Amino acid sequence: MEAMPYTQSLLANGMAIGYHAKAAPPTVTMPRLKAMVSGAIGGFLDVAFNFNTQAMADDNLLGQFSSIGWKMVMHGDDTWLKLFPGLFTRHDGVSSFFVKDTIQVDQNVSRHLVDELSRDDWNLLILHYLGLDHVGHIGGRSSLLMAPKLAEMDEVVKMIHTSILTRENDQGWTLLVVVSDHGMTENGNHGGSSFEEADSLALFVGLRGHVSDYKSATQNTAQQVDIAPTLALLLGVPIPKNNVGILIAETFDQLKEDHQLRALELNSWQLFRLLDAQISCLSCANISLNDFSDGQPSVTTECNDSLEKMFCCLYMNAAVLHSTWKSKKVSQSSSWEDYNSTVIAYHKFLKTASEWLSSRATDKPVDLLAFGVTAMLLSCLVLLSLTLHMGREINLVEKLHHYHSNNDMQMCFLDEIFVLGVILILVISMASSSMVEEEHYIWHFMTSSLFLILLRKTVQLLPAQNSLSKGTKNFKFQMCSVFVLLISGRILRGCHQGGVNWTHLPDISKWLENSGGVHVKTVQLVSGVSVVILGFCFLSLLSSKKNVILVVGFNFLVSGWLVLVHIVKYQENAFARSSYGATISAQMIYAVLGSTAVGTAVLLPWFMPIQISKVGSSHDIYSSISVPSDVKDKSLLMALKDSLYVIGWAYIFCWCLLQLLLQQPINAMPILLLLVQILTSLLHFSYSGLHHKEWVEISALYFLGMAGHFALGNSNSLATIDVAGAFIGISSHSTLLSGILMSIITYASPLLVLFALVVYMSVKGCLVTQNVDSGHLLQTMLGLPCLVPLTLNSILLTAYTIVLLLMRNHLFVWSVFSPKYLYVCATSVCIYVGIFVVATTGTYTYLVLGKRKRMQVSIINDRR
Repeated sequence: MEAMPYTQSLLANGMAIGYHAKAAPPTVTMPRLKAMVSGAIGGFLDVAFNFNTQAMADDNLLGQFSSIGWKMVMHGDDTWLKLFPGLFTRHDGVSSFFVKDTIQVDQNVSRHLVDELSRDDWNLLILHYLGLDHVGHIGGRSSLLMAPKLAEMDEVVKMIHTSILTRENDQGWTLLVVVSDHGMTENGNHGGSSFEEADSLALFVGLRGHVSDYKSATQNTAQQVDIAPTLALLLGVPIPKNNVGILIAETFDQLKEDHQLRALELNSWQLFRLLDAQISCLSCANISLNDFSDGQPSVTTECNDSLEKMFCCLYMNAAVLHSTWKSKKVSQSSSWEDYNSTVIAYHKFLKTASEWLSSRATDKPVDLLAFGVTAMLLSCLVLLSLTLHMGREINLVEKLHHYHSNNDMQMCFLDEIFVLGVILILVISMASSSMVEEEHYIWHFMTSSLFLILLRKTVQLLPAQNSLSKGTKNFKFQMCSVFVLLISGRILRGCHQGGVNWTHLPDISKWLENSGGVHVKTVQLVSGVSVVILGFCFLSLLSSKKNVILVVGFNFLVSGWLVLVHIVKYQENAFARSSYGATISAQMIYAVLGSTAVGTAVLLPWFMPIQISKVGSSHDIYSSISVPSDVKDKSLLMALKDSLYVIGWAYIFCWCLLQLLLQQPINAMPILLLLVQILTSLLHFSYSGLHHKEWVEISALYFLGMAGHFALGNSNSLATIDVAGAFIGISSHSTLLSGILMSIITYASPLLVLFALVVYMSVKGCLVTQNVDSGHLLQTMLGLPCLVPLTLNSILLTAYTIVLLLMRNHLFVWSVFSPKYLYVCATSVCIYVGIFVVATTGTYTYLVLGKRKRMQVSIINDRR
């Protein structure tokens, strides 16, 4: 409040009236602008359209102003230009998505202010300042730049209001409206439905009424959609036909009683027509007021009948009371009680109609919804049948090679039953709004429980392992790996207090932020160095391929060095504007990481040595598995496993370095811990041989990815999406590039696990029979790693689609279920992309190696 003294003085002196205007979710710019100019409630797809705004086709205030010949000028957020192309006589748009700019983005607006205020050739002037939003995104609500930016906005309000007061021909006909499209959370994000995000501003300056009570001028509440009918009636244009808002009554206090009632009548008639269009059997749609000659008690009784009759009753009550008041006014016998009763009746109808129409925004064509759900169910069943078929085929091969003893068979079902139980629990929990908000608890608990079950199974199998060579060594590795998984998982759980209800509780990230930038930078650098060391160490396990290690390892070291230099040099001040050097550095890192990952995947299969030998793969993880001798004779399979091992580590290492660059500094340690979890999981699964079902192991990795997703500070609220990181390395706004970077940041953990499946395929034994064809070999290697994540995602997507349809009239459909569904859909895209990379990598590597093998055999035969 202290940062805007002039604005506060307007409220204190009764020259302005302010409102807490509640914005409906999603609390992002484009749908909120639509709500303010049309009074309609949009859908959650507007979140996606927010990044690619199209022209607004619905009836709106600006269209009404244009139809009566108003000249309109706009300076600021170019979303207005995309929504209303061709309506502005002058404009200067700036991009709203380049959040690093907190200065120039507002200067581009203010530089026009003096000139525009001196002109008289416009009827409507729109100034959309973005700096306050950008400051919040970068540093949160408590940013050091927040107070100076608020003071700057206060000066703008002062300049405009002073200009209005000094106009000789104004005569009180100029209205200044100050609004915000949304609020913001403490950490600088918005999009969800929390009070901080939905609490926006609506300030009216210049109304000719007088507000004597300061509290009444600042503690008023309204809905954001109420701005549209209020401005329409104040400025003398028709209310947009799809408006569901109610006029803000206090803004009409300066009008006479008959004019106030006329405004209520027009708003009621507009909502009544909207009801008539949506309720086919609205029985009083064509009833004339002439049918009600006076306001008898029988007409003005309580309306508790069916929906149609209730709306008709409420509307006619208000209309009859209004008609009675006008008759009494003509005869000069009207009283304040008559007027007050009419106002109350109108407001009762308006409130009831508005609430019902707002809830109808979730109604969609039933036929299309049924078709979509049926298609999703069929897709889910197809994937499930393919997964079962592939699992059954692998089990037959395992039995053929006698890889399960009787004891194994007795103990193998607990982990499988648990995984199926987790899926069932997730499906059931989707119907609870509280469980959706706090979903991270399920993933963290179930992931830890699954690895405890695997630990129990490892202990039970110890006698059988002791009878084999290296049994004790394998047991120690498996035990240690599970303990590392559990400890790192608990630390990850404490990094962020996710969800909605408990975010205020202390956690590691808050402790680091409060401890100062030096500690955060130290943790960030230690995490970066550890990632480089781990990547190089695990790559070096491919001991016999020294040339490959040297080339790929050198690229690892160069990439890691560039990222560490960028952290040290350009992340000192989180509030600093993006410099040219930082942008070039980030772009260079993108190029090096991309060339390392893609270059390794494309070129390595052409240079990986293929040796016809009876010796198994050369990296230690693979040699820990017992594989039939007929498989070890296949040099192509060995070269394939070695290639996938290196390519998979290139994916993992480059992805972790990319996240160290893009994620918030406090997420550096969680990235390291996620890498440690993946490493230890792969170690555990490799040393466990074939004692775990492959689909269970892949499910465990999937669970790790989802638990890590929430451990990085994500939730099912749009407010936790990191917008600021999506502009690192971008010199000018690009919707496509920013969207890609935002997706990379948000789904860092699930995609990291999917890339790890490439390594998983190389470290697990591939059981095949002799003289198997190449297609079957590829199918066996790629089948479950690709099908299991797709099946799990398909089950959850289908289940939640059905839940959302059943909950479409739920109180929290917009605030809880709709944002969750956006995340589910985005997760599906993430899974498809990750599986595409895994399948393409495996297929391409196999085809190249197969071609080289055939060429090698042909050369040998020619020499003979």
